[in-house]
Amino acid sequence: MAFTSPLPSVDDRLLKAQLVGKIDALLKERGLKQVEAARIFGVKQPDVSKMLHGDFRQFSVERLLRFLVALGQDVEIIVKPHCDAANPATLRVG
Repeated sequence: MAFTSPLPSVDDRLLKAQLVGKIDALLKERGLKQVEAARIFGVKQPDVSKMLHGDFRQFSVERLLRFLVALGQDVEIIVKPHCDAANPATLRVG
């Protein structure tokens, strides 16, 4: 089942940027080079380079989540009722 985001494009880009930030931090933490990350993700090294330099439009949110799983991360999506009428509902990466 594919995850298609109904979010406006600004929110979608922000979410992707947060996910790429997590991916980048994990790659640095592990000392992985882009070519190694590309092999793990099943993509080409130039695609990893573009992603890490902010050009991630070719990757869906679902694919970025799969990259995190490929890096050994558990990804959990929690949906819960929004209880604060004074503020809008949020979407966040923690």
